[in-house]
Amino acid sequence: MKFLVGLAAAILVFAALDVADTLIVPVAFAVFVIAVVYPLQALLETRLPKLLAVLATLVITLAVVGGVSSVVVWGFSHVATWVFQNTARFQVLYGQAATWLEGHGFVLAGLWAEHFDVRWLLRAFQDLSGRLQGLASFLVFTFVYVLLGLLEVDAIKSQVLRLGRTGRAPHLPAALADTAAKLQKYMAVRTLMSIATGAVVWVFTLTAGLELALAWGAIAFAMNYIPFIGPFVATLLPALFALAQFESWEMALFVFACLNVIQFLSGSYLEPRVAGKALAVSPFLVLFSVFFWAFLWGIAGAFIGVPILIAVLTICAHHPASRHVAELLSGQTVPEEA
Repeated sequence: MKFLVGLAAAILVFAALDVADTLIVPVAFAVFVIAVVYPLQALLETRLPKLLAVLATLVITLAVVGGVSSVVVWGFSHVATWVFQNTARFQVLYGQAATWLEGHGFVLAGLWAEHFDVRWLLRAFQDLSGRLQGLASFLVFTFVYVLLGLLEVDAIKSQVLRLGRTGRAPHLPAALADTAAKLQKYMAVRTLMSIATGAVVWVFTLTAGLELALAWGAIAFAMNYIPFIGPFVATLLPALFALAQFESWEMALFVFACLNVIQFLSGSYLEPRVAGKALAVSPFLVLFSVFFWAFLWGIAGAFIGVPILIAVLTICAHHPASRHVAELLSGQTVPEEA
C-alpha cells in the first residue's frame, strides 16, 4: 500500500512539473546556475561590496551563457543555410536510397517516398534555430531568479546551518555543500570536454574536407553538454552532410566512424578520468534521466537532467535512510571481501 501511495504521489508530482514547466524550469535552472557561480560571487565579495559582486557575477554569467548560445545559433544557422542551398542533393540521395530499399524488398520505402520532402530537414533546422533564439525570453526569467537568489544565498546558508545545529536537519548543510561542489565540478569537466571535443571535431572535419568545419565544431561543442543524445546528433549530422557533399557512402561512414571514436574517447575515456569517482553515476541512469527530463521539459530538461540526478543522489548519500539508494545507483563495482 505504501508503495502504491508513493508511486501515485510521484506520478502527480511529475505531472505537475510537466504542466507547470513554464514556471518551474526557469527556477530549476536558476538554482543550478546559482550553485555553479556562487564561488565566483564569494571571490568577488572579498574585493567588492556585495551588491557589486552580485551584479558582476550576473554580468559574467550572462556573457558566458550568451556567448555559448550565440555559438549554437550560429552553427545551426549556417548548417540550415547549406541545406537550403543543396536541397536537390538530399532529394536525389533519398530517391536512390528508396530505390535500393525497394529493390531489396522494403516495400514501405516507396510509400514513404511519396510523402517525403527533403525540405522537412530544412524546416527541422529552422525550428531548432527558432527554439534556440527563443531562449532569450527564457534566459530573462532565469536570470531574474538568479539575481534574486544570489542576493539571498547568505541568508539561506545561515538558515540551513541553523537547521543543522538544532538537529532538525543535521545532514542538510553537508548534503547541500557537497551537491554544490559536485555541480561545479560537473560543469567544469563538461565544459572542458566540450571545448576539447569541439576543437578536435573542427580539426577533423577541416582535414577531411567537409564544408562548414567550424560550424560542426561549434555544434559538437554545444551538443556535448547533453549526454548521449548530443554526441549522437553531433556525429550523425556531419555524416549525412558528408554523404550529400561527397556523394559517397564510404566517405559518410568514414566521417561517422571517426566522429564516434572522438566522442567515445572524450565521453567514455577522458571525462570519467578527469571527473573521478565523485561524479560516478550509472550510465543507464544517466541515459534515462536525459530522456525522462527531455520528455518533461524538452531541450532544457535534456540539459539539466544529469545535474538533477547528481543532486538527488548526493542528497540521498548524506542521509542514512537513503544512502543505500545512492550506492546502488552509483555505477561503481564493489570489491569482493576476502
